[in-house]
Amino acid sequence: MLHIEQFRYGDNLAYLIFGKTEAIAIDGGAWQEILSCLETNNMMLKFVTNTHQHYDHTSGNDQLLRKTKAQFLNSPTLSDNQEIIIDGDAVIVYRTPGHTTDSICFHTGNILVTGDTLFNATIGNCFSGDQKSFYSSIKRLMALPDETKVYAGHDYIRDSLAFARHLEPDNKSIESFRHACDPDHVYSTLADERKINPYLRFNEESIINLLKKNHLPHATEWERWSSLMAIE
Repeated sequence: MLHIEQFRYGDNLAYLIFGKTEAIAIDGGAWQEILSCLETNNMMLKFVTNTHQHYDHTSGNDQLLRKTKAQFLNSPTLSDNQEIIIDGDAVIVYRTPGHTTDSICFHTGNILVTGDTLFNATIGNCFSGDQKSFYSSIKRLMALPDETKVYAGHDYIRDSLAFARHLEPDNKSIESFRHACDPDHVYSTLADERKINPYLRFNEESIINLLKKNHLPHATEWERWSSLMAIE
């Protein structure tokens, strides 16, 4: 079984997924802290990669590659469902276009590193302009088990929960999650997301009623998703 360590740099979040002796760095902008963690735990950095090519996520690549013998995995060239092996265990690549055309997520066990595709309590901006693909990507992640832990590319929890509360003021799960979340280890489970994230709640009566109130299309899942994306 593989484990995860989270590193903060600004509001960005970097990650090491690791076993007993090997690790992969994902969005390693906090490269100094990552190197220190590797040294302290006598681990070898096997791979360096990213969830997408925005510079705030790739800024640590050069330093990590220069100071280790890690192999660079260029994220746009990784295949859907490709397995990256760390200490004999697989980290699976999911191609999840939407935020950008090259966005990917990494899944192993109950760990899901989502970059800017799925944040805790919200989703990323659709910079690709391809909302259909973004919708399909979110639906794919929603199919994973409830216990899956979402490790996002940024800590936007405070603003995300405020917006979720704006849309669903009577949703008590939002405040419960806010009190329970740990600012030193930022994650949510997919069970949490189904309770608090409006972009995963498009089939809930409260969201459908909100769309009706705003005279937005709501007859199908796709219409509800698209309408939610239009609300500010």
